[in-house]
Amino acid sequence: MKPKSKAEKSRLQLLHQYYNYTGFYKFVWNAIVKALPYVIAIVAAVYIINHFFDINKALTQLTEILPAYGVLSFFFVSETLLGLVPPEIFIAWAGKMYSPWFYLGLLAFLSYGGGLLAYWMGRTITKIPSVHNYLEVKMEKQLKNSKKWGGFLIVVGALLPLPFSISCIAAGLIEFPFKNVMAYGSLRLLRFAIYGIIIFNVL
Repeated sequence: MKPKSKAEKSRLQLLHQYYNYTGFYKFVWNAIVKALPYVIAIVAAVYIINHFFDINKALTQLTEILPAYGVLSFFFVSETLLGLVPPEIFIAWAGKMYSPWFYLGLLAFLSYGGGLLAYWMGRTITKIPSVHNYLEVKMEKQLKNSKKWGGFLIVVGALLPLPFSISCIAAGLIEFPFKNVMAYGSLRLLRFAIYGIIIFNVL
């Protein structure tokens, strides 16, 4: 393995200095701290419910009972509204269909489309006077910083096992340019392709 060149090191150092200077690290840390109680509450609620009621089993059974258009409709609604249902369940369902990659493609575009719709939901929320005033007055500094790193927010939501729609709603709230959301969000299609290769091989 070749050692990193000075040019590569300098680029990384400049990137680190930029993020440090603009307060990116502090912004991310503060966002994590503020979101942590809600994340813990949601995880705890899911754990408690799952302890008495096997959620994954119920969702798997649901995909077996519903017709294909019903499963796809349910998935689209889930991917638009917070996206809390793991897409892996639906990808596994696609793997059992007569044309796995066709249905995987449908799931990928429905997930992508759900995220774009969620973005406009976020934009709509900002039209509410109380929300608009809160964002413009009390969250002015955070909003300004968020707009700088909106692309990072979308990429993380598209590629990592995090709800994509939440990232898109957040992008809508900060009024991140829609064309950029479409561009960065298209990585969601790549994630489904990778997951499909992995899950279909396992199945």
